[in-house]
Order: sequence, then C-alpha cells, then structure tokens
Amino acid sequence: MLCKFICLAWDCFVCADDVIFDVFSLPNTIFGETDLVIHMKKFTLLFSAALLCTQVKAQDSLTIRKIYDEALVNGQCYQNLHYLCKNIGQRISGSEGAQKAVDWSKKLMEGYGFDKVYLQEVMVPHWVRGAKEEAAIIDGQTRIPVPIVALGMSIATPKNGITANVIEVQSIKELESLGESVVKGKIVFFNRAFDPRFIETGMAYGTAGDQRFMGPAVAAKLGAAGVIVRSLTEIIDDYPHTGATLADPGSKMIPAAAISTKAANKLSAMLKLRKFPAAKFYFKQNCRLLPDVKSYNVIGELTGTENPNKFITVGGHLDSWDLAEGAHDDGTGVMQSAEVLRIFKAVGYHPKNSVRAVFFMNEENGHKGGLKYAELAAQNKEQHIAAIETDEGGFTPRGFSFADVSEDFIKSINNKYKAVLEPYDVDKLTIGGAGTDIEPMKETLPGVVLIGFRPDSQRYFDLHHTAKDVFENVNKRELELGAAGMAALIYLIDQHGL
Repeated sequence: MLCKFICLAWDCFVCADDVIFDVFSLPNTIFGETDLVIHMKKFTLLFSAALLCTQVKAQDSLTIRKIYDEALVNGQCYQNLHYLCKNIGQRISGSEGAQKAVDWSKKLMEGYGFDKVYLQEVMVPHWVRGAKEEAAIIDGQTRIPVPIVALGMSIATPKNGITANVIEVQSIKELESLGESVVKGKIVFFNRAFDPRFIETGMAYGTAGDQRFMGPAVAAKLGAAGVIVRSLTEIIDDYPHTGATLADPGSKMIPAAAISTKAANKLSAMLKLRKFPAAKFYFKQNCRLLPDVKSYNVIGELTGTENPNKFITVGGHLDSWDLAEGAHDDGTGVMQSAEVLRIFKAVGYHPKNSVRAVFFMNEENGHKGGLKYAELAAQNKEQHIAAIETDEGGFTPRGFSFADVSEDFIKSINNKYKAVLEPYDVDKLTIGGAGTDIEPMKETLPGVVLIGFRPDSQRYFDLHHTAKDVFENVNKRELELGAAGMAALIYLIDQHGL
C-alpha cells in the first residue's frame, strides 16, 4: 500500500514538474535556506522510494515476460498431455490406467529435477462400467435406440434391463410433489436443461447438476424403478455425458443413467404428444462398485529459499472418466500445474516460498485425493499461503476467482496485480469458486486463500464427461497461455503476497 501511495505521489510530481521547479526557484523570502534543504531532502526521499517502486514493477514485468516466452517458445505441457491421453488414456480411479498415470507422472516430475517428488497414498472408490449400455424408446413394436451412459457410482440394471413407463420432471421438488403412488415402478426422467442466460457456463452446470447427483437417490426413496437424466450441457447432440451420482450403501439404490440431449428432446416430445400412451423406456447397464483400492496423489515441489515451510499449491486432478482420454477434464490441469514448476526452473526463478504441483486422485467420484491432501497438510502443520486449482479445461485464460473473500480483498488484489497481468489478458480477478480438490483446505488450513483458474467457459461443457474429451480438442497455444498465466500469478503471490 505504501509503495502504491508513493508511486501515485510520484506520478503527480511528474505531471506537475513545472510547479515543482517553480517551488525550487522561489526566493529565500518565502523559504528560508533551512526550509529549502528540508524540502529538498523530503523530495529526494520521495523520489528514491518512487524509483524503487518503479524498479519493482519493472522487475515483475520482466519476469512475467520471461515466463510467457518460456511457455510459448519452449512449452512442454502440450506434448506431455499428448502422452497422457494417447499412451495412457482413461484414468478412472482404481483402474489400471489411473495407476499408469501415477507412475508416469512421478517419472515426469523427477525428470524435470524438482526438489521433491513423492506419492501421497489415498484409498479411492473402484467403480467399473462393464459392458456397453443400451437403451431405447419403445412404442408398441417400434424401438428407437438412444445414446446412454451409466452414471458413475450407479448400480446395474437386472440382467434383462428395465422397461417401464416414464415420468418426466424438471426438478427434484416436482418429483417429490408427485409422491410414491405416482412414481413407484416408473422410470423417472429428469429433463431440466442448461439455463442459457448464464454467461459463465459453470453456473448453468451448477444449477442443473442436482438432478444428476441427488435425483436418483430421491427417486429411489419414492419407489422408482430407475432414473434417466438429460445430459448436463447446452449443446444438442448425440453424446451422453456421464458424471457421479450419490452412492449411499446404507440407502436403497436404483440404476441411473444419462441420455444425450437429442434423445432427451425426442423422448420429451413423444411424451407431450400423448398419442403414445403406451410409450415406455428400456435401458440396460452392467456397472458395479468394487472394494476401495489404494492409489496416490502425485506431488512435485520447488523448495522455498526463504520460507521452505510456507506453501503455494497449484493442481488439478489426474483421474478422469472412462469414456475418453480426459484431455480437458483434467489432463490439461495437471500438465499445466507441472509446467508452472518447469517454467520457474527454466527461467531461473527461485521462489521464496515452496511451490507445489499436486496431481489429485479421485476428483470425479469421491474427492478422496483432495481430502487426504488437506488432512495431511494440517497434520504436518504446514502453512499454506494460497492454493490454485485448474479444472475447467485448457481453453483461453481469462483470470482467476478467489473463494470466500471480501470486496475489499478483491479490490486490493486488483490494485496490486491487474496492471501487470492485463497485457496477457488474464487480469479478470473476481470473487467466485475455487475448486473441489482444494476446497477441503478451507477447513483444515486457516488463512489459506483458495483460487480457481478461469479459462473461457463457452466450449467446456460441449465435451465435459463425454467420449469427445480427447487430445485433438485441445488447442496448444491456449493450453500454454493458461500455464503461463498461473505461473505469473504464483510469481506475484510469492514476491508480494496477498
């Protein structure tokens, strides 16, 4: 704040230099010789402080320019993502792919020569999809096949599948209002679409997501035979989107699946026409939940030169859904996180505080990696300054959101950092969410500031949790710009704090 005040004062002097020189040219009848010396000393002190402030700003700009140059000219996150997607592929928790990803990620970080690289053991769910699902709208003798995928953590249908009449609802509240007498034995069809009025598409996802996560559990209590959910996306196509649903072994569970948005529109239209009173829906899935298995978070660290026991964490999740390669969700995030540390080493930046890249395991269907990291960080009495999560795809970076902070805090952050980040279009610094994996730190690590990396959101949910989430849909430059943006913010926090 002092530096900012001095810089502002210096700007005023520069703009009014004619006034300053007029003051110094005044005769001794106004200023005695002693007064003039005092004023000159004050001016010299102010000038020196302003010059120092300018030099600090210049150093920040130079370092951030080096960070971006390294990311864009010598960046390695894109080629690393290619290996993760094409040589390892899907990485659902508990799978062979997840373990391969752990082993490879550890070797990658060791190869970069980070000061510390280690695994953090964590028990994770082991859910398997089984044979490919099938589904159809049935009208008498006519069967119209529709794309469908089981929801993560769901149970299987009976061997021959489920065939039943359909009840369409827009919300859990509407379902509960129908009561058990109407719902029992039916397939509940949650068909609430994304709200297109949200500019930030993550908000649309958040407001529609309860029907997928909580809906099947509520339907089960009302005696439903099964649940189908409209895919959580605004795009209209034939790609169903999976995602986790609540799995409570102590409660009754029913088979639950997601159908594509095209299929949802078709089914809804047929139900509304009422000339298909005998129309039913059939689906079959073969998923099962196996006992928990041992897995790992993968952690790389650059040890701080001044405060080795204070940490700035950046991370994403290493696991992915099993329908594709988990490129944007969240291969981009983990590769960007490792790239931040690699960039620091490449440009010769030695952080004052320790900087960690964390590849969390099991974000998709349990959040066990994030919970374990927060638990052990508290157990080890670590002091975390900030944690940044990148789990919204590798699209063009826009800025960062800060969770559970005040308006004054955001104003201060913008005053500190907006100007130096603005040339790189990553200067949108707002109040907002941070991320699932770092959220548990809020409870265990007092004082930590949780930050979410915010890329452009408009295309993310076109491919989120689908078979389309593959390497080919990631843009190299966008990915590299995101890594550089996070490295820039971490550098600023490391140098100047929050």
